[in-house]
Amino acid sequence: MAATVEGPELEAAAAAGDASEDSDAGSRALPFLGGNRLSLDLYPRGCQQLLHLCVQQPLQLLQVEFLRLSTHEDPQLLEATLAQLPQSLSCLRSLVLKGGQRRDTLGACLRGALTNLPAGLSGLAHLAHLDLSFNSLETLPACVLRMRGLGALLLSHNCLSELPEALGAIPALTFLAVTHNRLQTLPPALGALSTLQRLDLSQNLLDTLPPEIGGLGSLLELNLASNRLQSLPASLAGLRSLRLLVLHSNLLASVPAGLARLPFLTRLDLRDNQLRDVPPELLDAPFVRLQGNPLGEASPGAPSSPVAALIPEMPRLFLTSDLDSFPVTPRGCSVTLACGVRLQFPAGATATPITIHYRLLLPEPGLVPLGPHDALLSHVLELQPHGVAFQQDVGLWLLFTPPRARRCREVVVRTRNDNSWGDLETYLEEEAPQRLWAHCQAPHFSWFLVVSRPVSNACLVPPEGTLLCSSGHPGVKVIFPPGATEEPRRVSMQVVRMAGRELQALLGEPEAAVSPLLCLSQNGPPSFLRPVTVQLPLPSGITGLSLDRSRLHLLYWAPPAATWDDITAQVGLELTHLYARFQVTHFSWYWLWYTTKNCVGGLARKAWERLRLHRVNLIALQRRRDPEQVLLQCLPRNKVDATLRRLLERYRGPEPSDTVEMFEGEEFFAAFERGIDVDADRPDCVEGRICFVFYSHLKNVKEVSFYRGAVPVQVPEEAEAARQRKGADALWMATLPIKLPRLRGSEGPRRGAGLSLAPLNLGDAETGFLTQSNLLSVAGRLGPDWPAVALHLGVSYRELQRIRHEFRDDLDGQIRHMLFSWAERQAGQPGAVGLLVQALEQSDRQDVAEEVRAVLELGRRKYQDGIRRTGLAPKDSALPGSSAPQPPEPPQA
Repeated sequence: MAATVEGPELEAAAAAGDASEDSDAGSRALPFLGGNRLSLDLYPRGCQQLLHLCVQQPLQLLQVEFLRLSTHEDPQLLEATLAQLPQSLSCLRSLVLKGGQRRDTLGACLRGALTNLPAGLSGLAHLAHLDLSFNSLETLPACVLRMRGLGALLLSHNCLSELPEALGAIPALTFLAVTHNRLQTLPPALGALSTLQRLDLSQNLLDTLPPEIGGLGSLLELNLASNRLQSLPASLAGLRSLRLLVLHSNLLASVPAGLARLPFLTRLDLRDNQLRDVPPELLDAPFVRLQGNPLGEASPGAPSSPVAALIPEMPRLFLTSDLDSFPVTPRGCSVTLACGVRLQFPAGATATPITIHYRLLLPEPGLVPLGPHDALLSHVLELQPHGVAFQQDVGLWLLFTPPRARRCREVVVRTRNDNSWGDLETYLEEEAPQRLWAHCQAPHFSWFLVVSRPVSNACLVPPEGTLLCSSGHPGVKVIFPPGATEEPRRVSMQVVRMAGRELQALLGEPEAAVSPLLCLSQNGPPSFLRPVTVQLPLPSGITGLSLDRSRLHLLYWAPPAATWDDITAQVGLELTHLYARFQVTHFSWYWLWYTTKNCVGGLARKAWERLRLHRVNLIALQRRRDPEQVLLQCLPRNKVDATLRRLLERYRGPEPSDTVEMFEGEEFFAAFERGIDVDADRPDCVEGRICFVFYSHLKNVKEVSFYRGAVPVQVPEEAEAARQRKGADALWMATLPIKLPRLRGSEGPRRGAGLSLAPLNLGDAETGFLTQSNLLSVAGRLGPDWPAVALHLGVSYRELQRIRHEFRDDLDGQIRHMLFSWAERQAGQPGAVGLLVQALEQSDRQDVAEEVRAVLELGRRKYQDGIRRTGLAPKDSALPGSSAPQPPEPPQA
């Protein structure tokens, strides 16, 4: 988020920045105290500031009625501060104790440290508004239940699993928000809150509601979205004052008919449930939203609904892996692709029917645009026709695995528009542990990918000037004076940190230090009309009072130059106790160094490369069941041990290579040596080499079949030579030995690619077999329904999560692994095929179940025909499934 200040406020903002360096809070005016409001939530050391005020007891403090305080503080200090409130701020009417001011590496708000409240807070007799959102509360503090005058209570984004019965005894409560918690049930006493007007319980784990909820006679708004509700109590029809009822994203199969008779109801949101039938009174109501429900579809064994044709329902499509296109009509639709991508086309997005084509492409440097400090988190999704404009934005959800925790980074969806790439406004939604959705609105169709980048702050610079601050590094700011530009132009900044120990190891200098690395960019003319002031924090551990100016260097880099330039002599560095300020007229990269070295430019280039390098290991393993299958993988060093533990049950091979260093998006190859022929039909095989591109957060895996025979003439022998001598610039990184499989008699070399699976023995001859090919066909049809089928087959939820994690970028791989692993465990067991058919039916995949039955029937017929042809069928008995021969009728007398 960018912080901007315009025009005359520039000088005041700069003065405030200077004042922040003064440690004596009592010697200056209190900018956080205005009238009867005391706002300390955005100031560092807010608790210390408040304790200092409580000791001094200025007259303004006695007038404070509204207090805001951050809970990102030491818990003991926070508790001591809150204990002072009843004595020092006795007139307090509103108390906001929120976390959320700090963010994690993905940009999500962090919870504060608050887990309880001092008992004395119940003495705040005038308190009417209490906000405890974004904290770590697991139970509601007892003092809250004794605040008899409380009218608004906000408890969102905590860890509450239940609410106490005593909550119903707060007589004046009119607003209660408990969203994004872990509530599974509600206390019946909640219905005693006769004054409650607004109740928000969305984003919890509720599966039922107490009937007493119908006693909330004053309730105007009720939000129960994103829970697990399967039914609603009939008492909801007693909420005669209700105007807004939000129930979307639940598991509701029906709703009480009495909801249609609520006199003041103006909006009823029932989207994305399991509703198959709705009271007719609600079908034509303009305030009811029903999209995303299987309305009119018959449940298994139930008759179809007579109102199915009347429902303007949005179609829901689930594409299997053999489909690469789908139709979109003006009605809109919700689409889930086989690769796990989701798209939402709202009604009216297109005026005429259109066919959308999609491809999921492997990333490669020519297709993936990455900045110097970006990391790729997904494959590339291509949607066609390119450039098509929709009348409403299309919702797009891309799955990705979150990166390792890194400070000051954010995740965005990147897309190509015309001839340039840009980042879309992106929201993150959790799909499962270690699996997130990147959600954006796609204004057009092109290529899309998920990228992790340093946090970017941007603003529009008007001719009157403005101030741009870094959200992750408060000390980094850029001040644009009035007249710096004639036309408004957009500017952005990114800030990257470098660990001091890495720099000290690189330079061999214990006292060396650097500031954060600053990248400034803009659109419009390359230069500004007036100098722009840039402020950077001094290198860590250095202050303006103690530094040796001869060791301070301001470095500048303008791509595509190869080196960093020392511009300390060209600009006038203004130093304060904590910061360095300088003026520039055009933007690029800036870096402050503090070192005894003289030629700093070349060292900065090496340090900048070190920032972007990943330490990786290479592994080569062979399948134990089929040694002709070779797995090649490039792994970040911290993932090697866990990956080997997971793979060594099915693979064997040599130890990983020594650690090597690689850049994000760097190309490399694997060259097999004498005696191995690489499958040349692979698209990633070029002249006998297997091509790789390293992306630190994706699976860099190749599974290769190799065969005994002569080496193709195109395969070079550099790898063999490099093994003898590894120079400083050698291309060779590692050589790993692989044991060749034995020749298969006189059959000669066997060529073939693909997955090698053990022979299956699922079923029996009389009831029918399912072959490997049959199971592959079933796997291709399941799509996103495979987890339900797996659970009905008896696969444990833990095993399900393991499969999802192991094949997290491959939906087809998840399905095949689940199905074939189950089949191998069932080999030779009676009733296995019947169990599969039953699981398909229980998962509402009757179409696939019928296909399996047809395969079994065909197999039984072939078996019976074979028995008859060979004369093995007993003449006096019937084969299973056939009619027994009838004896001839006796002659008539």
